[in-house]
Amino acid sequence: MIRVLVVDDDFMVARVHTGFVSRVEGFEVVGTCHTGADAVAAAARLTPDLVLLDLYLPDTFGLDVLAELRSAGHDCDVMVITAAKEADSVRGALRQGVVDYVLKPFGFEDLRERLERYAAQRDALAAAQVRGQEDIDRVLSRGGSAPAAALPKGMSPQTATLVEEALRDADGNLSATEAAELVGVSRVSARRYLEYFCSIGQAEVSLRYGSAGRPERRYRWGA
Repeated sequence: MIRVLVVDDDFMVARVHTGFVSRVEGFEVVGTCHTGADAVAAAARLTPDLVLLDLYLPDTFGLDVLAELRSAGHDCDVMVITAAKEADSVRGALRQGVVDYVLKPFGFEDLRERLERYAAQRDALAAAQVRGQEDIDRVLSRGGSAPAAALPKGMSPQTATLVEEALRDADGNLSATEAAELVGVSRVSARRYLEYFCSIGQAEVSLRYGSAGRPERRYRWGA
C-alpha cells in the first residue's frame, strides 16, 4: 500500500480528498493536516510515501513546507494540489521535484488517473534494471509505442508503457485482471488501455468461453 498524507487548510476539502484517495486501489490515507507545521511533524511521525500538499496554508506557503521536508531528510514524494496558477508557483514546485501539480477543483477520476500513473512509475523505478539509455527512457516514458500526444484524454503514457510491457512479456495472452495485477492498476483501468491498444492495431483480443457466464476477453500483443 502507498501511504498518503493529505495536507489542506480547508477541513471539508481535506475530507473530500481523503475520500478520493481511499477509493483508489493500492493507496491508504495515514493522516490529514491543515497547517504547514502539522504537516512537517506528521511526515516525521507517519513516514508517508506520498504527500498531497496544498500551497495556501494558514501558517506558511506550501513550497516552504516542501523545502522543510527535504531539509529534514524526508524522502516522501509530493503531489501539489492547489488553486495557485501563478507561473512562479509551478516553476518552484517543479524545481523541488514534485511528482505532479494538480489545480483545484478536480473530480475523482482525474485524481485516480494521476495516482495510478504515479504508482505505475514508482513501481517501474523500483524494478528498473538500467543497462542503457533505452531503459531510462522507458522508465521515464519517453520511449514506447504509445506517445502521450496520441493517447486519449485521461490516459497516461507511463501506464500505457507498463501495460504494453506486461503484454509483450506475457507467455500467451492476458486478461484485464491479470494485466492489472502485473501493472498495479485497477482492472477497469487496465482494460481501458488494453482496448486502446486493440483499437490502434497493436494488440488483438480473443474470447475464452467457460462453462457459464460471459466469455472472458483475452489480450495478446501484436495483431
